[in-house]
Amino acid sequence: MSKLIFAVWGDGLASALRDPALHERLAAAGVRRLQVNVEDEHVAGAMRIDHLDDPIAGFVTVWDADAEPVAEVLRTVAATVHAYAVDERRRLDPPEDWDGSRADALANVAVLRRPDELDRAEWLRIWMVDHTAVGIRTQATFGYLQNIVLEPLTPGAPRIDGIVEELFPSAAVTDIHAFYGSGGDDAELGRRIDVLMASVARIGADRQIDLVPTSRYLYELG
Repeated sequence: MSKLIFAVWGDGLASALRDPALHERLAAAGVRRLQVNVEDEHVAGAMRIDHLDDPIAGFVTVWDADAEPVAEVLRTVAATVHAYAVDERRRLDPPEDWDGSRADALANVAVLRRPDELDRAEWLRIWMVDHTAVGIRTQATFGYLQNIVLEPLTPGAPRIDGIVEELFPSAAVTDIHAFYGSGGDDAELGRRIDVLMASVARIGADRQIDLVPTSRYLYELG
């Protein structure tokens, strides 16, 4: 099943991307399943990192659809839209209800870029094999989806090599112990952070990364 992720920029997208009228137009463009990840009031105050000068506002995911018709519809509400074809790896399956309700979670979306010192094969090996276990072991994630970017599908799209979605308990928005699953133990929290950051540096995610805190919404359109 082919998967496309659209990075979107603009104002008012927290409501615009959830508008039933937009979903009707997306359905007409061939979208049957829709995932919306957007920064909104539920994740206000969560840690955010911006590598791009123009911060990403959210992400729209569709399956088995053509990129350009979907992008045209999204451009009716977003100032900028860029599409990427991806290869999904579901490392931890989160609970999923396709009824448009908000997932009870902080859904962090990390945009990764391969560092110049690593070739693609080695970078993917470190990310997919070495880092995955560390990320799951040191954080309170209950959903972990990795998307290897195969190619950009819109002219002028910023370089992106990987897109990771990690779901944390909602308390993780403001509670670092809830984020890392350290149970209020400061020493354990410090240990987990040190182990994770060392692994993050190996894949270059200590630099050139965008980290967008989002709310996650899933829809069946047809």
